[in-house]
Amino acid sequence: MWEYTDKVKEHFLNPRNVGEVENPDGAATVGSLACGDALKLTFKLDENGRIQDARFKTFGCASAIAAASALTEMIKGLTVEEAAKITNRDIANFLGGLPEEKMHCSVLGREALEAAIGHYRGEAVPTVEGKIVCECFGVTEEEIARVVRENNLRTIEEVTNYTKAGGGCGGCHEAIQEIIDRVRGEGKVVTRPKVSNIQKIKMIEETIDREIRPALQQDGGDLELIDVVGNRVLVATRGACASCAASHLTLKQVVEAKLRELVWPELEVEEVAQ
Repeated sequence: MWEYTDKVKEHFLNPRNVGEVENPDGAATVGSLACGDALKLTFKLDENGRIQDARFKTFGCASAIAAASALTEMIKGLTVEEAAKITNRDIANFLGGLPEEKMHCSVLGREALEAAIGHYRGEAVPTVEGKIVCECFGVTEEEIARVVRENNLRTIEEVTNYTKAGGGCGGCHEAIQEIIDRVRGEGKVVTRPKVSNIQKIKMIEETIDREIRPALQQDGGDLELIDVVGNRVLVATRGACASCAASHLTLKQVVEAKLRELVWPELEVEEVAQ
């Protein structure tokens, strides 16, 4: 069984904004019923150019429903330009994290948002870009490369979690690994500056204080940095996080992901008892 956060359960059991906006300014349908997930997103702007209403219809699992519900809540009140900056990680983080095996639901939400904004802007419906790599789920080389790049993915299993590619017959695994190797090799020509352990600890502390702790405290939780040993970041959960059954998901999908993005890509977050 998947371990879902309370927010995921709430948005699944009581989804917000189900349906379609009448005479929408932006509309799009992404995914495929044949592949198991499909999402239709519509939104309407107010007189100030902000998203006044957003609604969804989806065919999929609990995570797909929760992610779509969360997305509609997230974009209300934003300008189109602000909404366009939302990533699949933002959707997952809004829900307090998703099981790794269900991250493709947040990617589906991001794709629907981009397509609906494209419709509002009068852009042509994008055709499938790049060569189809996974025939079972119709996933292209470009789609795989993008999720690897944006989410710092390292393994075929992670790519499957985010795109479903490789989750069928498995015949595309070799091609997926080649894409991972190529994308992860893009930055190897850049020499990283040497960072002392003291500097790394300071960067980690600043990132936790600025980017992570405020979101945790909103839900009554907190995080304490205990030590940094090489690339191992040892932390202790506090408040509501300490008793949350899904705290390990938050540590991996929120805390570790953010530290890897902003501090060092090899960091591994581990919880310790304190």
